[in-house]
Amino acid sequence: MFSRHYSTLDRVFAEIDHALATALGARPHAERANPAADLPQAALDDTQRRHAAGLMRINHTGEVCAQALYQGQAAVARDADTREQLLHAAQEETDHLAWCHERLDELDSRPSLLNPLWYAGSYAIGLVAGLRGDGWNLGFVVETERQVEAHLDEHLADDGLPTDDRRSRAIVAVMKDDEARHADNALAAGAKLLPSPIPALMRFAATAMKKVAYRI
Repeated sequence: MFSRHYSTLDRVFAEIDHALATALGARPHAERANPAADLPQAALDDTQRRHAAGLMRINHTGEVCAQALYQGQAAVARDADTREQLLHAAQEETDHLAWCHERLDELDSRPSLLNPLWYAGSYAIGLVAGLRGDGWNLGFVVETERQVEAHLDEHLADDGLPTDDRRSRAIVAVMKDDEARHADNALAAGAKLLPSPIPALMRFAATAMKKVAYRI
């Protein structure tokens, strides 16, 4: 067996290919089965369907951002174990991306038209976070995942996704568990607590993204 050694140019082209596929709406391959696969389709009225689609579009966009963030962080991670942890989390986020995309198709909807913008911004943030060192890199993972976990909790509340939309709810529930585990793993690996202004700025940016992605 021969292992291929990738040059810097190979890795750059791989990053570009990944970015284009993710940001332009190609459905990725999920390694895990869709949690909603065995659940029946709900009889949603037009208002419920549009609302569910808007929330799942937000979740899809969040996964696009997660892909970009982790790829950016992994690109400049100094420790091989940190890089491997980030790339493993990114693969699970790829599962989420595929599941959300599939659910949007079922709801006769589409991903956000602004995903290329969200990807570019998140990748840049990931690079900046990674350049501060692996402790801050992992701290950014913890804060990101805690905020995403809280956001997904809102979608599982009674005033979130339609109660009868068991397929969307099953996907979101697994996503929420994965995000919590990613945060716990980052903490165990030595994450540093982010300075107080940064989490607030992250919440502000996430709120703006959610408002836009719900509709566009």
